[in-house]
Amino acid sequence: MPRSKSTKRRNDERGSFSRRILGVDPGFERIGIAVIAASGKETLLYSDCFRTSPKDPFSLRLLSIGREVGRVMERYKPDALAIETLLFNTNQKTVMRVSEARGVIIYEASSRGISIFEYTPLQVKIAVTGYGHATKEQITAMVPKLIALKGNKKRLDDEYDAIAIGITHAATCRGSTLQ
Repeated sequence: MPRSKSTKRRNDERGSFSRRILGVDPGFERIGIAVIAASGKETLLYSDCFRTSPKDPFSLRLLSIGREVGRVMERYKPDALAIETLLFNTNQKTVMRVSEARGVIIYEASSRGISIFEYTPLQVKIAVTGYGHATKEQITAMVPKLIALKGNKKRLDDEYDAIAIGITHAATCRGSTLQ
Protein backbone atom coordinates (compact mmCIF):
# COMPACT_ATOMS: atom_id res chain seq x y z
CA MET A 1 0.00 0.00 0.00
CA PRO A 2 1.46 3.42 -0.87
CA ARG A 3 2.14 5.75 2.01
CA SER A 4 2.33 9.49 2.33
CA LYS A 5 0.52 12.63 3.29
CA SER A 6 -2.00 14.22 0.92
CA THR A 7 -0.78 15.54 -2.42
CA LYS A 8 -1.21 19.18 -3.43
CA ARG A 9 -3.11 19.98 -6.64
CA ARG A 10 -2.76 22.81 -9.12
CA ASN A 11 -5.01 24.30 -11.74
CA ASP A 12 -3.85 23.65 -15.27
CA GLU A 13 -4.37 25.99 -18.22
CA ARG A 14 -7.89 24.62 -18.78
CA GLY A 15 -8.90 25.35 -15.18
CA SER A 16 -9.13 21.68 -14.19
CA PHE A 17 -7.09 20.15 -11.40
CA SER A 18 -3.87 18.33 -12.25
CA ARG A 19 -1.05 16.68 -10.34
CA ARG A 20 2.54 16.31 -11.36
CA ILE A 21 4.04 12.96 -10.54
CA LEU A 22 7.75 12.23 -10.52
CA GLY A 23 8.22 8.52 -11.20
CA VAL A 24 11.63 7.08 -10.33
CA ASP A 25 13.15 3.68 -10.96
CA PRO A 26 16.02 3.84 -8.45
CA GLY A 27 19.52 2.61 -9.08
CA PHE A 28 23.06 3.88 -8.69
CA GLU A 29 24.37 3.32 -12.21
CA ARG A 30 21.14 4.01 -14.13
CA ILE A 31 18.16 5.88 -12.69
CA GLY A 32 14.90 6.07 -14.62
CA ILE A 33 13.17 9.44 -14.20
CA ALA A 34 9.76 10.50 -15.55
CA VAL A 35 7.43 13.42 -14.89
CA ILE A 36 3.75 12.90 -15.63
CA ALA A 37 0.90 15.43 -15.49
CA ALA A 38 -2.27 13.68 -14.33
CA SER A 39 -5.61 15.41 -14.80
CA GLY A 40 -7.87 12.60 -15.93
CA LYS A 41 -5.60 11.74 -18.86
CA GLU A 42 -1.89 11.40 -18.19
CA THR A 43 0.65 13.38 -20.18
CA LEU A 44 4.38 12.64 -20.19
CA LEU A 45 6.23 15.91 -19.56
CA TYR A 46 9.77 14.50 -19.26
CA SER A 47 11.61 11.20 -19.15
CA ASP A 48 15.22 10.14 -19.13
CA CYS A 49 17.63 7.49 -17.95
CA PHE A 50 20.25 9.28 -15.86
CA ARG A 51 23.62 7.54 -15.60
CA THR A 52 26.46 7.83 -13.16
CA SER A 53 30.01 6.89 -14.03
CA PRO A 54 31.34 3.62 -12.58
CA LYS A 55 34.74 5.34 -12.50
CA ASP A 56 33.53 7.86 -9.89
CA PRO A 57 33.68 7.11 -6.17
CA PHE A 58 30.31 5.98 -4.84
CA SER A 59 29.88 9.14 -2.76
CA LEU A 60 30.24 11.26 -5.91
CA ARG A 61 27.72 9.06 -7.71
CA LEU A 62 25.21 9.67 -4.89
CA LEU A 63 25.88 13.41 -5.13
CA SER A 64 25.25 13.27 -8.91
CA ILE A 65 21.97 11.42 -8.36
CA GLY A 66 20.84 13.99 -5.80
CA ARG A 67 21.74 16.89 -8.06
CA GLU A 68 19.98 15.43 -11.10
CA VAL A 69 16.81 14.47 -9.25
CA GLY A 70 16.85 17.87 -7.51
CA ARG A 71 17.22 19.61 -10.89
CA VAL A 72 14.19 17.75 -12.27
CA MET A 73 12.20 18.55 -9.11
CA GLU A 74 13.06 22.24 -9.35
CA ARG A 75 12.17 22.42 -13.04
CA TYR A 76 8.90 20.43 -13.00
CA LYS A 77 7.69 21.05 -9.42
CA PRO A 78 6.10 17.62 -8.84
CA ASP A 79 3.43 17.17 -6.19
CA ALA A 80 4.32 13.52 -5.61
CA LEU A 81 7.29 11.18 -5.86
CA ALA A 82 6.34 7.64 -6.88
CA ILE A 83 9.32 5.37 -6.33
CA GLU A 84 9.75 1.63 -6.63
CA THR A 85 10.59 -0.39 -3.54
CA LEU A 86 13.58 -2.67 -3.67
CA LEU A 87 13.38 -6.21 -4.89
CA PHE A 88 15.99 -8.10 -2.89
CA ASN A 89 18.37 -10.26 -4.84
CA THR A 90 21.40 -12.31 -3.93
CA ASN A 91 23.89 -9.45 -4.41
CA GLN A 92 23.79 -7.68 -1.04
CA LYS A 93 26.29 -5.01 -2.13
CA THR A 94 24.01 -3.97 -5.01
CA VAL A 95 20.94 -3.91 -2.72
CA MET A 96 22.78 -1.71 -0.22
CA ARG A 97 23.94 0.74 -2.89
CA VAL A 98 20.50 1.01 -4.49
CA SER A 99 19.07 1.55 -0.98
CA GLU A 100 21.47 4.44 -0.47
CA ALA A 101 20.51 5.93 -3.86
CA ARG A 102 16.82 5.61 -2.90
CA GLY A 103 17.62 7.42 0.33
CA VAL A 104 19.14 10.34 -1.59
CA ILE A 105 16.09 10.53 -3.89
CA ILE A 106 13.63 10.37 -0.99
CA TYR A 107 15.65 13.00 0.88
CA GLU A 108 15.50 15.36 -2.11
CA ALA A 109 11.71 14.96 -2.28
CA SER A 110 11.21 15.30 1.48
CA SER A 111 13.35 18.42 1.68
CA ARG A 112 11.03 20.06 -0.87
CA GLY A 113 7.80 18.97 0.84
CA ILE A 114 6.95 16.52 -1.96
CA SER A 115 4.67 13.65 -0.95
CA ILE A 116 6.30 10.22 -1.26
CA PHE A 117 4.56 7.05 -2.43
CA GLU A 118 6.23 3.67 -2.73
CA TYR A 119 5.15 0.83 -5.01
CA THR A 120 6.33 -2.74 -5.28
CA PRO A 121 7.32 -4.19 -8.65
CA LEU A 122 4.18 -6.38 -8.41
CA GLN A 123 1.92 -3.31 -7.99
CA VAL A 124 3.54 -1.63 -11.00
CA LYS A 125 3.18 -4.73 -13.18
CA ILE A 126 -0.49 -5.12 -12.27
CA ALA A 127 -1.27 -1.42 -12.83
CA VAL A 128 0.44 -1.31 -16.22
CA THR A 129 -0.21 -4.75 -17.71
CA GLY A 130 -2.91 -6.29 -15.51
CA TYR A 131 -0.57 -9.21 -14.84
CA GLY A 132 1.68 -9.47 -11.78
CA HIS A 133 4.28 -11.63 -13.48
CA ALA A 134 4.70 -9.41 -16.54
CA THR A 135 8.12 -9.30 -18.16
CA LYS A 136 10.16 -6.16 -18.86
CA GLU A 137 9.20 -6.55 -22.51
CA GLN A 138 5.48 -6.59 -21.66
CA ILE A 139 5.82 -3.42 -19.57
CA THR A 140 7.81 -1.75 -22.35
CA ALA A 141 5.09 -2.70 -24.84
CA MET A 142 2.22 -1.43 -22.65
CA VAL A 143 3.65 1.94 -21.59
CA PRO A 144 3.22 3.63 -25.02
CA LYS A 145 -0.36 2.33 -25.14
CA LEU A 146 -1.12 4.09 -21.84
CA ILE A 147 0.69 7.39 -22.39
CA ALA A 148 2.03 9.20 -25.45
CA LEU A 149 5.83 9.15 -25.53
CA LYS A 150 7.60 12.25 -26.80
CA GLY A 151 10.04 11.84 -29.65
CA ASN A 152 11.43 8.71 -31.22
CA LYS A 153 14.44 8.36 -28.95
CA LYS A 154 15.58 4.94 -27.84
CA ARG A 155 14.64 4.39 -24.21
CA LEU A 156 16.22 1.96 -21.77
CA ASP A 157 14.06 -0.22 -19.54
CA ASP A 158 14.88 2.01 -16.53
CA GLU A 159 13.15 4.94 -18.26
CA TYR A 160 10.14 2.80 -19.17
CA ASP A 161 10.00 1.60 -15.56
CA ALA A 162 9.99 5.18 -14.26
CA ILE A 163 7.11 6.05 -16.60
CA ALA A 164 5.28 2.88 -15.46
CA ILE A 165 5.77 3.83 -11.80
CA GLY A 166 4.31 7.28 -12.50
CA ILE A 167 1.35 5.69 -14.32
CA THR A 168 0.84 3.37 -11.34
CA HIS A 169 0.58 6.33 -8.98
CA ALA A 170 -1.84 8.16 -11.29
CA ALA A 171 -4.04 5.05 -11.50
CA THR A 172 -3.88 4.57 -7.73
CA CYS A 173 -4.96 8.18 -7.18
CA ARG A 174 -7.91 7.77 -9.55
CA GLY A 175 -9.11 4.81 -7.50
CA SER A 176 -8.61 6.27 -4.01
CA THR A 177 -8.46 9.40 -1.92
CA LEU A 178 -4.64 9.74 -2.17
CA GLN A 179 -4.89 12.64 -4.65
